[in-house]
Amino acid sequence: MAVSLNDIKTKIASTKNTSQITNAMQMVSAAKLGRSEEAARNFQIYSQKVRKLLTDILHGNGAGGSNNPMLISRPVKKTGYIVITSDRGLVGGYNASILKTVMELKEEYHPNGDDFEVICIGGMGADFFKARGIQPIYELRGLADQPSFDEVRKIISKTIEMYQNELFDELYVCYNHHVNTLTSQMRVEQMLPIVDLDPNEADEEYSLTFELETSREEILEQLLPQYAESMIYGAIIDAKTAENAAGMTAMQTATDNAKKVINDLTIQYNRARQAAITQEITEIVAGASALE
Repeated sequence: MAVSLNDIKTKIASTKNTSQITNAMQMVSAAKLGRSEEAARNFQIYSQKVRKLLTDILHGNGAGGSNNPMLISRPVKKTGYIVITSDRGLVGGYNASILKTVMELKEEYHPNGDDFEVICIGGMGADFFKARGIQPIYELRGLADQPSFDEVRKIISKTIEMYQNELFDELYVCYNHHVNTLTSQMRVEQMLPIVDLDPNEADEEYSLTFELETSREEILEQLLPQYAESMIYGAIIDAKTAENAAGMTAMQTATDNAKKVINDLTIQYNRARQAAITQEITEIVAGASALE
Protein backbone atom coordinates (compact mmCIF):
# COMPACT_ATOMS: atom_id res chain seq x y z
CA MET A 1 0.00 0.00 0.00
CA ALA A 2 1.37 3.41 -0.96
CA VAL A 3 2.45 5.63 1.88
CA SER A 4 0.59 8.94 2.04
CA LEU A 5 2.33 12.31 2.00
CA ASN A 6 1.11 12.99 5.54
CA ASP A 7 2.63 9.73 6.78
CA ILE A 8 5.99 10.64 5.27
CA LYS A 9 5.84 14.16 6.76
CA THR A 10 5.08 12.64 10.17
CA LYS A 11 8.05 10.29 9.90
CA ILE A 12 10.34 13.16 8.90
CA ALA A 13 9.21 15.28 11.85
CA SER A 14 9.58 12.35 14.26
CA THR A 15 13.08 11.54 12.97
CA LYS A 16 14.11 15.20 13.26
CA ASN A 17 13.01 15.20 16.91
CA THR A 18 15.02 12.04 17.52
CA SER A 19 18.03 13.60 15.81
CA GLN A 20 17.82 16.65 18.07
CA ILE A 21 17.74 14.42 21.16
CA THR A 22 20.69 12.27 20.09
CA ASN A 23 22.67 15.36 19.10
CA ALA A 24 22.07 16.87 22.55
CA MET A 25 23.09 13.61 24.22
CA GLN A 26 26.24 13.54 22.07
CA MET A 27 27.23 17.01 23.30
CA VAL A 28 26.55 16.04 26.92
CA SER A 29 28.70 12.93 26.55
CA ALA A 30 31.46 15.00 24.93
CA ALA A 31 31.50 17.35 27.93
CA LYS A 32 31.59 14.40 30.32
CA LEU A 33 34.40 12.82 28.31
CA GLY A 34 36.58 15.91 28.63
CA ARG A 35 36.22 15.92 32.41
CA SER A 36 36.80 12.16 32.62
CA GLU A 37 39.99 12.37 30.54
CA GLU A 38 41.33 15.09 32.83
CA ALA A 39 40.54 13.00 35.92
CA ALA A 40 42.26 9.98 34.34
CA ARG A 41 45.39 12.01 33.55
CA ASN A 42 45.55 13.36 37.09
CA PHE A 43 45.19 9.86 38.52
CA GLN A 44 48.03 8.56 36.36
CA ILE A 45 50.37 11.12 37.93
CA TYR A 46 49.32 10.01 41.42
CA SER A 47 49.53 6.32 40.47
CA GLN A 48 53.09 6.63 39.19
CA LYS A 49 54.23 8.41 42.35
CA VAL A 50 52.66 5.83 44.67
CA ARG A 51 54.03 2.95 42.62
CA LYS A 52 57.54 4.45 42.74
CA LEU A 53 57.27 4.96 46.51
CA LEU A 54 56.15 1.38 47.12
CA THR A 55 58.79 -0.07 44.83
CA ASP A 56 61.51 1.90 46.61
CA ILE A 57 60.29 0.79 50.03
CA LEU A 58 60.09 -2.85 48.91
CA HIS A 59 63.25 -3.15 46.85
CA GLY A 60 65.33 0.01 47.10
CA ASN A 61 68.53 0.41 49.09
CA GLY A 62 69.11 -3.31 49.43
CA ALA A 63 65.63 -4.14 50.80
CA GLY A 64 64.73 -7.74 50.12
CA GLY A 65 61.03 -7.53 49.43
CA SER A 66 58.34 -8.41 51.96
CA ASN A 67 56.29 -11.31 53.30
CA ASN A 68 53.11 -9.27 53.37
CA PRO A 69 50.11 -11.51 52.45
CA MET A 70 49.00 -9.05 49.76
CA LEU A 71 52.24 -9.69 47.88
CA ILE A 72 52.31 -13.48 48.13
CA SER A 73 50.36 -15.80 45.87
CA ARG A 74 48.46 -18.51 47.71
CA PRO A 75 46.76 -21.64 46.39
CA VAL A 76 43.79 -20.49 44.35
CA LYS A 77 40.56 -22.07 45.50
CA LYS A 78 38.34 -19.23 44.27
CA THR A 79 38.80 -16.24 41.95
CA GLY A 80 37.04 -12.89 42.21
CA TYR A 81 36.25 -10.59 39.29
CA ILE A 82 35.28 -6.93 39.54
CA VAL A 83 33.22 -6.25 36.41
CA ILE A 84 32.77 -2.57 35.53
CA THR A 85 29.84 -1.75 33.24
CA SER A 86 27.44 1.15 32.79
CA ASP A 87 24.10 1.62 34.54
CA ARG A 88 22.26 2.19 31.26
CA GLY A 89 22.42 1.44 27.57
CA LEU A 90 22.96 3.87 24.68
CA VAL A 91 26.71 3.23 24.77
CA GLY A 92 27.11 1.04 21.71
CA GLY A 93 29.00 -2.21 22.30
CA TYR A 94 30.66 -0.97 25.49
CA ASN A 95 28.92 -3.38 27.87
CA ALA A 96 28.69 -6.30 25.43
CA SER A 97 32.45 -6.61 25.01
CA ILE A 98 33.06 -6.71 28.77
CA LEU A 99 30.33 -9.22 29.57
CA LYS A 100 31.26 -11.46 26.65
CA THR A 101 34.89 -11.58 27.84
CA VAL A 102 33.92 -12.37 31.44
CA MET A 103 31.64 -15.21 30.35
CA GLU A 104 34.43 -16.61 28.16
CA LEU A 105 36.77 -16.51 31.17
CA LYS A 106 34.18 -18.31 33.27
CA GLU A 107 33.63 -21.03 30.66
CA GLU A 108 37.37 -21.56 30.20
CA TYR A 109 38.64 -21.37 33.79
CA HIS A 110 35.55 -21.84 35.99
CA PRO A 111 33.20 -24.18 34.09
CA ASN A 112 31.33 -25.39 37.18
CA GLY A 113 31.09 -21.91 38.72
CA ASP A 114 32.05 -23.00 42.24
CA ASP A 115 35.37 -21.15 42.14
CA PHE A 116 33.98 -18.01 40.50
CA GLU A 117 32.79 -14.85 42.28
CA VAL A 118 31.72 -11.61 40.64
CA ILE A 119 31.52 -8.08 42.03
CA CYS A 120 29.55 -5.68 39.83
CA ILE A 121 30.05 -1.95 39.40
CA GLY A 122 27.20 -0.85 37.15
CA GLY A 123 23.64 -2.09 36.82
CA MET A 124 23.99 -3.58 33.33
CA GLY A 125 26.54 -6.11 34.54
CA ALA A 126 24.63 -6.96 37.72
CA ASP A 127 21.38 -7.56 35.81
CA PHE A 128 23.22 -9.60 33.14
CA PHE A 129 24.70 -12.03 35.67
CA LYS A 130 21.52 -12.34 37.73
CA ALA A 131 19.59 -13.23 34.56
CA ARG A 132 22.03 -16.14 34.11
CA GLY A 133 21.76 -17.39 37.67
CA ILE A 134 25.03 -15.83 38.84
CA GLN A 135 24.50 -13.82 42.01
CA PRO A 136 27.06 -11.02 42.52
CA ILE A 137 28.54 -11.04 46.01
CA TYR A 138 28.50 -7.25 45.94
CA GLU A 139 27.23 -4.59 43.56
CA LEU A 140 27.24 -0.82 43.15
CA ARG A 141 24.81 1.15 41.00
CA GLY A 142 24.27 4.80 40.21
CA LEU A 143 27.92 5.80 40.11
CA ALA A 144 28.61 9.37 39.01
CA ASP A 145 30.28 10.06 35.68
CA GLN A 146 33.33 11.44 37.52
CA PRO A 147 33.21 9.40 40.74
CA SER A 148 35.13 10.54 43.77
CA PHE A 149 37.01 7.99 45.85
CA ASP A 150 34.46 8.45 48.64
CA GLU A 151 31.71 7.20 46.29
CA VAL A 152 33.50 3.90 45.66
CA ARG A 153 35.35 3.56 48.97
CA LYS A 154 32.82 1.14 50.44
CA ILE A 155 32.86 -1.40 47.61
CA ILE A 156 36.63 -1.17 47.17
CA SER A 157 37.35 -1.52 50.89
CA LYS A 158 34.87 -4.39 51.10
CA THR A 159 36.61 -6.12 48.18
CA ILE A 160 40.04 -5.82 49.82
CA GLU A 161 38.55 -7.13 53.05
CA MET A 162 37.08 -10.14 51.23
CA TYR A 163 40.50 -10.96 49.81
CA GLN A 164 42.17 -10.61 53.21
CA ASN A 165 39.51 -12.89 54.71
CA GLU A 166 40.22 -15.42 51.90
CA LEU A 167 36.74 -15.28 50.42
CA PHE A 168 38.70 -15.48 47.16
CA ASP A 169 42.41 -15.98 46.57
CA GLU A 170 43.02 -13.72 43.59
CA LEU A 171 41.21 -10.70 42.23
CA TYR A 172 40.91 -9.36 38.67
CA VAL A 173 39.29 -6.21 37.34
CA CYS A 174 37.51 -6.43 33.98
CA TYR A 175 36.85 -3.15 32.22
CA ASN A 176 37.22 -1.17 29.00
CA HIS A 177 40.41 0.90 28.91
CA HIS A 178 40.05 4.27 27.19
CA VAL A 179 42.49 4.69 24.30
CA ASN A 180 40.90 7.57 22.40
CA THR A 181 37.47 8.84 21.38
CA LEU A 182 36.90 6.00 18.91
CA THR A 183 38.85 3.18 20.54
CA SER A 184 38.79 1.26 23.80
CA GLN A 185 40.56 -1.94 24.82
CA MET A 186 39.09 -4.71 26.93
CA ARG A 187 41.38 -5.34 29.90
CA VAL A 188 41.51 -8.05 32.55
CA GLU A 189 44.06 -6.92 35.14
CA GLN A 190 45.18 -8.75 38.25
CA MET A 191 44.83 -6.55 41.32
CA LEU A 192 45.47 -9.05 44.11
CA PRO A 193 47.87 -10.40 45.04
CA ILE A 194 49.99 -7.43 43.99
CA VAL A 195 52.49 -8.81 41.49
CA ASP A 196 53.42 -5.82 39.35
CA LEU A 197 55.96 -4.07 41.63
CA ASP A 198 59.07 -4.94 39.64
CA PRO A 199 62.35 -4.86 41.65
CA ASN A 200 64.10 -3.58 38.52
CA GLU A 201 62.06 -0.38 38.77
CA ALA A 202 63.77 0.49 42.06
CA ASP A 203 66.64 2.65 40.84
CA GLU A 204 69.40 2.30 43.44
CA GLU A 205 71.13 5.45 42.27
CA TYR A 206 68.12 7.72 42.45
CA SER A 207 65.91 6.00 45.04
CA LEU A 208 65.26 7.93 48.18
CA THR A 209 66.82 6.80 51.43
CA PHE A 210 64.00 6.36 53.91
CA GLU A 211 64.31 6.79 57.64
CA LEU A 212 61.33 4.82 58.87
CA GLU A 213 59.72 5.78 62.16
CA THR A 214 58.22 2.30 62.56
CA SER A 215 59.18 -0.96 60.88
CA ARG A 216 58.98 -1.37 57.13
CA GLU A 217 56.51 -4.25 57.46
CA GLU A 218 54.13 -2.16 59.56
CA ILE A 219 54.22 0.61 56.98
CA LEU A 220 53.56 -1.84 54.16
CA GLU A 221 50.68 -3.33 56.10
CA GLN A 222 48.97 0.04 55.88
CA LEU A 223 50.23 1.14 52.48
CA LEU A 224 49.62 -1.97 50.38
CA PRO A 225 45.81 -2.07 50.91
CA GLN A 226 45.68 1.63 50.05
CA TYR A 227 47.69 0.98 46.91
CA ALA A 228 45.35 -1.85 45.86
CA GLU A 229 42.35 0.39 46.53
CA SER A 230 43.84 3.18 44.41
CA MET A 231 44.50 0.80 41.52
CA ILE A 232 40.87 -0.38 41.54
CA TYR A 233 39.73 3.24 41.71
CA GLY A 234 41.97 4.03 38.73
CA ALA A 235 40.33 1.24 36.72
CA ILE A 236 36.90 2.70 37.55
CA ILE A 237 37.96 6.16 36.34
CA ASP A 238 39.42 4.65 33.18
CA ALA A 239 36.24 2.64 32.56
CA LYS A 240 34.05 5.71 33.07
CA THR A 241 36.14 7.60 30.52
CA ALA A 242 35.69 4.77 28.00
CA GLU A 243 31.95 4.71 28.77
CA ASN A 244 31.58 8.42 28.07
CA ALA A 245 33.54 8.05 24.83
CA ALA A 246 31.33 5.12 23.80
CA GLY A 247 28.21 7.12 24.62
CA MET A 248 29.40 10.06 22.55
CA THR A 249 30.27 7.84 19.59
CA ALA A 250 26.95 5.96 19.80
CA MET A 251 24.95 9.20 19.86
CA GLN A 252 26.99 10.64 16.99
CA THR A 253 26.27 7.50 14.95
CA ALA A 254 22.58 7.71 15.85
CA THR A 255 22.48 11.39 14.80
CA ASP A 256 24.21 10.61 11.50
CA ASN A 257 21.80 7.74 10.85
CA ALA A 258 18.83 9.99 11.63
CA LYS A 259 20.07 12.56 9.12
CA LYS A 260 20.40 9.83 6.49
CA VAL A 261 16.86 8.64 7.20
CA ILE A 262 15.59 12.23 6.93
CA ASN A 263 17.32 12.65 3.57
CA ASP A 264 15.86 9.36 2.30
CA LEU A 265 12.37 10.30 3.54
CA THR A 266 12.66 13.75 1.98
CA ILE A 267 13.49 12.19 -1.39
CA GLN A 268 10.60 9.77 -0.96
CA TYR A 269 8.28 12.66 -0.03
CA ASN A 270 9.34 14.73 -3.05
CA ARG A 271 8.84 11.78 -5.37
CA ALA A 272 5.42 11.02 -3.91
CA ARG A 273 4.46 14.69 -4.14
CA GLN A 274 5.63 14.86 -7.75
CA ALA A 275 3.68 11.70 -8.54
CA ALA A 276 0.57 13.22 -6.93
CA ILE A 277 0.98 16.42 -8.93
CA THR A 278 1.48 14.44 -12.15
CA GLN A 279 -1.62 12.38 -11.35
CA GLU A 280 -3.66 15.56 -10.78
CA ILE A 281 -2.46 17.07 -14.07
CA THR A 282 -3.27 13.84 -15.89
CA GLU A 283 -6.78 13.80 -14.43
CA ILE A 284 -7.32 17.46 -15.34
CA VAL A 285 -6.14 16.88 -18.91
CA ALA A 286 -8.31 13.76 -19.16
CA GLY A 287 -11.31 15.69 -17.85
CA ALA A 288 -10.74 18.52 -20.28
CA SER A 289 -10.43 16.06 -23.15
CA ALA A 290 -13.70 14.44 -22.16
CA LEU A 291 -15.49 17.78 -22.40
CA GLU A 292 -14.31 18.42 -25.96
